Amino acid sequence: MLEGLIEGLFTVIQPIHLLALFAGVFIGFLGGAAPGISGTMLVVILLPITYSLDATSAFLMLTAIYAASVFSGSISAILFRTPGTPEAVATVFDGYPMAKKGNPGKALGVAIYSSAIGGILGTLILIFLTPVLAGFALQFSSPEYFALALLGLTVVASLSGKNLLKGFIGVGFGLFIATIGIDAISGTQRFTFDNSYLMSGIGLVPVLIGLFAISEVLRKSQEDHSVKNSMKKVKQKMLDTKLFRSLSGTIGRSSLLGTCIGILPGVGATTASMLSYSEAVRWSKKKEEFGKGNPEGIAAPESANNSAAMGALVPLLSLGIPGSATTAIILGAFILHGMQPGPMLVTTQPTLVYSIFIGLLIVNVLIIIFAKPFIAMFSQTLKVPYTVMGPIILLLCIIGSYAVRNSMMDVWIMLLFGLIGFFLEKNKFPLAPIVLGVVLGPLAEQEFRRSLQMAGGDMSIFFNRPISAVLISLAFIAVVAPIIKKMLDSRKNTNAKEDTNV
Repeated sequence: MLEGLIEGLFTVIQPIHLLALFAGVFIGFLGGAAPGISGTMLVVILLPITYSLDATSAFLMLTAIYAASVFSGSISAILFRTPGTPEAVATVFDGYPMAKKGNPGKALGVAIYSSAIGGILGTLILIFLTPVLAGFALQFSSPEYFALALLGLTVVASLSGKNLLKGFIGVGFGLFIATIGIDAISGTQRFTFDNSYLMSGIGLVPVLIGLFAISEVLRKSQEDHSVKNSMKKVKQKMLDTKLFRSLSGTIGRSSLLGTCIGILPGVGATTASMLSYSEAVRWSKKKEEFGKGNPEGIAAPESANNSAAMGALVPLLSLGIPGSATTAIILGAFILHGMQPGPMLVTTQPTLVYSIFIGLLIVNVLIIIFAKPFIAMFSQTLKVPYTVMGPIILLLCIIGSYAVRNSMMDVWIMLLFGLIGFFLEKNKFPLAPIVLGVVLGPLAEQEFRRSLQMAGGDMSIFFNRPISAVLISLAFIAVVAPIIKKMLDSRKNTNAKEDTNV
């Protein structure tokens, strides 16, 4: 392995390969920061171009685009409340509130270093534990996937603030949105009203852009924009050593969780970031500060989505199974170049595999080096009057929503959810539970039904398998514990009042 890594390093530092790597990082930064343009879309667009390159340059560029775009989606999420990529949606919850408080530089600093650390840890795990993690991933079947999604959904109790009922209504609405379209198992149309567009379901990107970006444009159009002056201070110090020491546990835990989730085929970095955010809320001693600018709420999803992006390459390289939509495109690139990922890839193409490993380590270091000058350039848009910037953001949102499936219906869906998000926020209704339901709903429903099909309708399958039993138990505790705590606190307050009266 050491010889392979050294050979990979000497391969990567060749000028043509370094040029491909730098180009990938720059393209990933630009595409990720633009709303609605995901890493998957960038990889698809550039796939035909890489056919003319040698295999090493091609895969260094594609993996660099993937890693850089996952990070850069946080830039627009923090500055404009517009997640540049779906992986950055959880970053909006605390990143934008921190920026509004006058700390955009600190919020971006947390995102930069959390992303880089998460990516580096994910890559190191990718290098040293690929065979072990791939074997662990094979133990996951439908019951485990369902239990994992259920555990993520239980964080609705923490995301809802003091109004648990609104939180459950929100997550229920999100779950309902996730059911629209053709049932993946039975092929039955659900809530489509014979509309051909709805047969493919409601896309995640239009929903996210509508709920967060369009609703924010509508809200800001009614403001005096005085908050904008406090958001121009992006040049402030981004690295706070004391802050990062306090976040080290969150970053380490989220990176590990993100990598483990990333290696599960088909789950992806968006789910990893959402689950890591929910776990950060669960583990935090300051749950009430989430959604108001808590640095943990930025560190958790950013370290998780970058480590998950690295983890998604584990099943691809070791088993030939793509761990996410983007790695599925990269699988196509391998086939395009006449290679088949799988157990024999390290044996047949050791230089290429170790070059990819070294390239990913370098990319995550480059994120730290180039993120600040890129953000300084990108943040100049904050100086543009909002009467100009608002329409530009709206235009970018329309382009981003349309580009996903080349459908005008996605644009109308985005605008509809923009109005929904605007009126919900006006009535103090939390948006995070809706997103939670939309992201985790398909995974929870499909794997629940597949599990019952496997067991012939026997519900005990979820408790007979150790991993799913543990995850479901944790989910149950997560829901019941806050209710019991609230009852005990209420009783304690009642007793205290009675003692005072006596």
